[in-house]
Amino acid sequence: MRTTKTDLLLRQRHANGTGKVRSNAGITASSVEETTPSATAPYEEKTMSTMTTKDGTQLYYKDWGVGRAVVFSHGWPLNADAWESQMVCLASNGYRCIAHDRRGHGRSSQPWNGNDMDTYADDLSELIEMLDLHGATLIGHSTGGGEVARYIGRHGTKRVAKAVLMGSVTPLMLKTDANPGGLPIAAFDAIRMGVAADRSQFFKDLTTLFYGANRPGAKISQGVTRRVLVAGACRAVLRTSSTASRRFPRRTSATTSRSSTCRR
Repeated sequence: MRTTKTDLLLRQRHANGTGKVRSNAGITASSVEETTPSATAPYEEKTMSTMTTKDGTQLYYKDWGVGRAVVFSHGWPLNADAWESQMVCLASNGYRCIAHDRRGHGRSSQPWNGNDMDTYADDLSELIEMLDLHGATLIGHSTGGGEVARYIGRHGTKRVAKAVLMGSVTPLMLKTDANPGGLPIAAFDAIRMGVAADRSQFFKDLTTLFYGANRPGAKISQGVTRRVLVAGACRAVLRTSSTASRRFPRRTSATTSRSSTCRR
């Protein structure tokens, strides 16, 4: 019987008892340029970029390109894939682009605890420190904007050069006497009840509103709207929708930009 490369790798896995396969396959041009001729020993093959937080939650992240770091935080109920167009654009033009799936979303763990803005911000801090980023630009959309603002409030700006908040939940979405333009608590209760009652139908209905597909003359592809449905289906049924109704700190010393245009 013909022995394939996969067979040999599987035999090696069982032989060394570690359950890990080591291979020279998949070395990129950039990794070759950064290594010395002697640094050619086999390395542990990774299928996904992940990190583990202090409370044991595993976070998936993308790290594309080389240059000044731009860190993206996605909105609810999406994941890092929501930023792919911007990441490809910037990574192709001399920037390093990082985006993670927030806990409870996408390919990251779905822990019962920690689904709150403080923990989201702390997770972002651990990722930034693990990658040893400095002078980074943080970009957050919707809930991701709250995550960026809370990160700056809790961890400061020593690693941050700029912050971009796009359609952010900051400083407060809830209607109060001090914030008469906010949404009534009934709107947030409706979201929670909708997700709890029929999550699939809720996210199907949300896709229309999310991209404004109900506007006259709007041309939104089914593929784009389906992305929200798929991302919502992958998100944990936890308390993540409650974070948007809470207040965010206004303290920030980072430069804030409203521009989100990628110029080639």
